[in-house]
Amino acid sequence: MSTPSPRGGRPVAGDAAVVPGRWPEDAVLRTARLRVEPVRVGHAEEMAAVLGDPALYSIIGGAPPTVAELSARYLRWERPWSDDGREGWLNWTVLREADDVAVGTVQATTAGVNGLVAEVAWIVGVPFQGYGYATESTAAVVDWLVGHGARAVHAHIAPDHPASEAVARRLGMRASGEFRDDGEQRWRLHGPSSRWGRTSG
Repeated sequence: MSTPSPRGGRPVAGDAAVVPGRWPEDAVLRTARLRVEPVRVGHAEEMAAVLGDPALYSIIGGAPPTVAELSARYLRWERPWSDDGREGWLNWTVLREADDVAVGTVQATTAGVNGLVAEVAWIVGVPFQGYGYATESTAAVVDWLVGHGARAVHAHIAPDHPASEAVARRLGMRASGEFRDDGEQRWRLHGPSSRWGRTSG
C-alpha cells in the first residue's frame, strides 16, 4: 500500500495526484446553459432548498440536510481530499448561467492507483429535473477529469433508477454487470462525453 506524499502541495496516492489540476482555480466549468463551480460554504443555504424534497431520497436513502449540516459539510469539502490523502473529494455546485440559480450537484471521488480513476455521482433538485441538467453538468465534469489525466471514470447506480441509467448512457457509460453489496451497479465510461460544449472558467 502506498503512502500519500505531497506533490505541488497536493496529496499523491499510488502514482497519481488525487486532486488533478489547480483546485479550485481551474475547476469552474461552463456549458451552454450551466456553470459548474467548486462547492463553497456560501452555497449551503440555497442548496438546502434544492436538496430539501424528500422524494430525492426515496431510492438513495437518507434525509434532506439542514443549512447547518450543509455548511459544515461544504466547509470540509473546500479542502478537496480525504483526511488520509488517499482520495480526492471533488464537489461542484451546478448553477444555471442565465439566472445564477442552483439546480444540483456533481461529485467525483478520485484515487491514484495505477493512474487516476474517478467515480462520479450527480443529483438535481426535483423542480429542475427533466431539463437535461444532470447529463450536461456531469459531462462537463467527466470531460474535465479525462482532460486532467483520469484513465477511467465510472458511476454506481441503484437498481430501479431508470432516470440515472439514462444519464449514464448519454454520458457514454455502459452497465458492467458488477454490483456492490448495496445492490448498486457499476457503469463504466466507454467513449467521450464532450459534446456538451464545456469550457473552463
